Amino acid sequence: MSVYTKTGDAGITSLYTGERVSKNSLRVKTYGTVDELNSALAMARAASSNERVKEIILGLQKNNNLLMADLASKGQKAMINDESVAAIEKMIDEVEEIVPPFSGFIIPGDTLAGAFLDLARTITRRAERLMLDMAAEDEVHESNRLYINRLSDLCFVLMRMEENR
Repeated sequence: MSVYTKTGDAGITSLYTGERVSKNSLRVKTYGTVDELNSALAMARAASSNERVKEIILGLQKNNNLLMADLASKGQKAMINDESVAAIEKMIDEVEEIVPPFSGFIIPGDTLAGAFLDLARTITRRAERLMLDMAAEDEVHESNRLYINRLSDLCFVLMRMEENR
C-alpha cells in the first residue's frame, strides 16, 4: 500500500469514526497541532541525556497518539481519561520535588532539550486554545481538556529539570 491515497486531494479527510471533514476544520487543526507537539517532544527526547526525562517524554508521545485519536473521533469513549490526567499530575509532583522552587521568569535555552521542551510547552498551549475553540462548537472530552492543560505544565517543569542540571 502506498503512502499516498489521493482521497485527500480535494482538501477533505476522514476522521477515525468515518466522517469526512475539511482538512482545515477546527478538529483537524487541533489534532494536527497535537501531532506537531509530538514532533517537538521527539526533538526534546533525542536531545536529552536524562533517562527519566526521556522515559516521561516517550510516555507522553504515546499518550498524545491516544489524544489525537480522541480528537479525530466523534461519539467515542475517551482514551485519554481521568487516570491519564492523574498520571501527569503525579509526574509534575515528582519533578517539582527535584527542581529548585520556581521564583520568576525563566529564559530557556541553556540546554537543547530544555529549549525543545519549552517549544513543546508553547505548542501545547496553542493546542489547548484550539481545543477550547473546538469545544465551543463540537464535542471534546473534558478529560482531553484537562490533560492538555496539565501537559503544558509538565513540559514546563521538565524544561526546568533540563535547564537545572
